[in-house]
Amino acid sequence: MTESFRRDGEYEQYENPYQGAQQHSSSPVNPEWPPPPAHRPAQAEPVSVAPGTTAWPGEDQARSMAGGEGGGTAVLPTVPAEPAPGAAPAAKKRARGPFALLAAVAIVAAAIGGGTAYAFQELTGSDTVATSSTTTNAVPAGKKGDVASIAAAVSPSVVEVSATLSNGTSTGSGVIITSGGEIVTNNHVISGAQSIKVTTSDGKSYTAKVVGTDSKKDLALIKVEGASGLKPATLGNSSGVQVGDTVVAIGSPEGLSGTVTSGIVSALDRDVTVSTDEGQGQQQGGGNWPFQFGGRQFNGDTGSSTTTYKAIQTDASLNPGNSGGALIDASGNIIGINSAMYSASSSSGSSSSDAGSIGLGFAIPINTVKADLATLRSGSTS
Repeated sequence: MTESFRRDGEYEQYENPYQGAQQHSSSPVNPEWPPPPAHRPAQAEPVSVAPGTTAWPGEDQARSMAGGEGGGTAVLPTVPAEPAPGAAPAAKKRARGPFALLAAVAIVAAAIGGGTAYAFQELTGSDTVATSSTTTNAVPAGKKGDVASIAAAVSPSVVEVSATLSNGTSTGSGVIITSGGEIVTNNHVISGAQSIKVTTSDGKSYTAKVVGTDSKKDLALIKVEGASGLKPATLGNSSGVQVGDTVVAIGSPEGLSGTVTSGIVSALDRDVTVSTDEGQGQQQGGGNWPFQFGGRQFNGDTGSSTTTYKAIQTDASLNPGNSGGALIDASGNIIGINSAMYSASSSSGSSSSDAGSIGLGFAIPINTVKADLATLRSGSTS
């Protein structure tokens, strides 16, 4: 043990024991190298050798080290509460060890944060959603804001969602949130679907079933069948988003899966009104989903049954098919689910090929999604 080592010159030569006692009681002691006694005392209590005289074990040795008799026996007051000189620093050093270890563990855990969620999920096989704190990066810190790095990190977590309807098809996007195949998308993408097919970024296709829907928030949770080991996206914290932040959008506009666009956050807390009528979704094929903003109708008539939610506005290019896809921050975390975009064609009878992005898109904040997950997982179909 390091406490048992003694450095050269640790024990000075004193003219008498009194001088030595004063030196040890008044001089500061290096806590890393406390001066241990040559031999551990056999007992802590003083030994009486003569009436009126009190000698401590090891006194003879102290005298011999001091170079003589020293002119008498040191009589020291008994203070049971204080340990012998040299013992307190050693105990203090040992006590610091566990606290330092705990502090180091806490620092490492804080540094890792939500970044371990995916690894733990893969080891345990659980369907825990990977979420991040404000310090977690889905891309390397040195690549923050680099669109290519963000696209490489998040694209495997974004899928194309194709729904077969009674009167056609609906194409949109979705975000994988668990390795077992849970996917968040817009309700209007799968509304009225008779069957759903999901295509991942590597070209694999799976059949999916609806788990739950929430038309009031335009959200839906679906799950692919027979899939495992999918890469879930890291869900960020939309409350920390600021106007002007760099964002990246990934989705399948016009069926072009894996399309990446970038821009900034244009505004926050926009009141966007969308239709909750299933027929409206079928009419628009899940592409030019009609919505209201600022008292005006966009992409057709929303109908009489509508709901309003607070949205993130972005100028990242969004087109029909981006619905349900990912809006991503500079660190690679999902901050929103793209849900509505202005189309140049306002006629409900126009084809989606007449539409195009003019830099006016909206996304459902990811905190809204996270708050709704329990309801969606319960099988609610509101």
